[in-house]
Amino acid sequence: MRVVKHEKYGYPELCEAETLELCEAGDTGVATALGEKVRKLRKKKGYTLEKLAELTGSSKSYIWELENKSLPRPSADKVARIASVLGVTSDYLVDTSETVQVADAADQAFFRKYRKMAPETKDKIRRMIELWGDDS
Repeated sequence: MRVVKHEKYGYPELCEAETLELCEAGDTGVATALGEKVRKLRKKKGYTLEKLAELTGSSKSYIWELENKSLPRPSADKVARIASVLGVTSDYLVDTSETVQVADAADQAFFRKYRKMAPETKDKIRRMIELWGDDS
């Protein structure tokens, strides 16, 4: 099995020379950006650390560390559960670039749910949107 590593996930061996000291210390910026996004989205939803931990099957201390410390690469499963509860994609949480906006991530999450809906429900949603368009 071949493992492919991507620079956006903060593997120290992929760090550039000028940031190598930070990478070796485990501070790649990924956890910081991830933590800031988690904190911002958690507060926006009005969740406490305890509530987010409960909804994601994590501990309060894990969520606190994720938000405030540079954890060594959180598992994809944990990131996916947190993203789902916060209404964004995992890619949004781990993306260190600022090109992905929260609204885009929320839209992507909505479309993922939409694709799984029954045809009758999809039809109702389409009709509701058409009605909203008639008000303009």
